[in-house]
Amino acid sequence: MSRVDPLPAGANPELQETLQTYQNYLGYVPNSVLIMQHRPKLVKALAQMASAVWDKESEVNLGFKRLVAYMASRTHGCNYSMAHAAEAAHRVGMDDAKLEAVTDYRTSPRFTEAERVALDFAVAAASQPNGVTDGLFETMKRHWTDAQIVEIAGAVALNGFLNRWSDTMAVPLEPEPIEFATKHLARHGWRVGKHR
Repeated sequence: MSRVDPLPAGANPELQETLQTYQNYLGYVPNSVLIMQHRPKLVKALAQMASAVWDKESEVNLGFKRLVAYMASRTHGCNYSMAHAAEAAHRVGMDDAKLEAVTDYRTSPRFTEAERVALDFAVAAASQPNGVTDGLFETMKRHWTDAQIVEIAGAVALNGFLNRWSDTMAVPLEPEPIEFATKHLARHGWRVGKHR
């Protein structure tokens, strides 16, 4: 049960367009956003940041960036964000077999060396304290441009906010990501109702 009640989607008319975007993209409005409606500026700020991070004109494949977000959330231990990131990776065309192999990315032939380095970066950046070293950053630069590194770091950072938000508020997961995560993430230790 959420620690703060979500407001109904129509509670703030000034957020109608923003909430409709979530509805169109996901098929539902996330409970995390419905709770943020208590402070409408938070909803607008999140939508603006998310729009920039998940921009369709990204240089980094959007499905892969969602895997970066997944690994960041997994490192933090946020089941809510893990389920959302995995479902979103699938929605933008990520191969389910690759998604299911993500926790084995270091040895799985489904991942390139560049992807392995980026996922190492995601885990290090999501760790507390931050585990990104100068050496890891130099390795990233061998595989990714500065703009791509900014995109990858943006995905980790956005999910860092969402991980903290969702766990602090005990946001209940919606049926759609529960169904997807139950099918595809159980091997990774994901369980319905598990908060941390």
